[in-house]
Amino acid sequence: MIKTKRAYEAVGKTDGYRVLIDRLWPRGVSKAHLQLDEWAKELAPSTELRKSFAHDPARWNDFRTKYLKELQSRPARERIADLLRLAKRTRVTIVYGARDEEHNNAVVLKELLDRKMGAEPRSHAAKAA
Repeated sequence: MIKTKRAYEAVGKTDGYRVLIDRLWPRGVSKAHLQLDEWAKELAPSTELRKSFAHDPARWNDFRTKYLKELQSRPARERIADLLRLAKRTRVTIVYGARDEEHNNAVVLKELLDRKMGAEPRSHAAKAA
């Protein structure tokens, strides 16, 4: 199972393998607080894409399309394959720093991973339940 979680939320006992997928470290959060197993910068959007998106929901569709294209790079594909193998054995929590819980790179990556695992992507509301 794969889930997403903001870096500012408390670590949970059921988080499993925790991987940060942002290029920048979340502001004001210590390494001890995050308790990460991995920081996968190669799964983060490029700096150019991150800046052009600027977390503006009006730019969401364009960001999503371009980010999915970036995730086709060899390093990203390799990390995605690693996470898929891991997710078959244990829960994987994708950690991100964005405030907007519906328009961020973790949402896109989770949808991609869910598709590759053959699962139906769950809405954010269903995730929180």
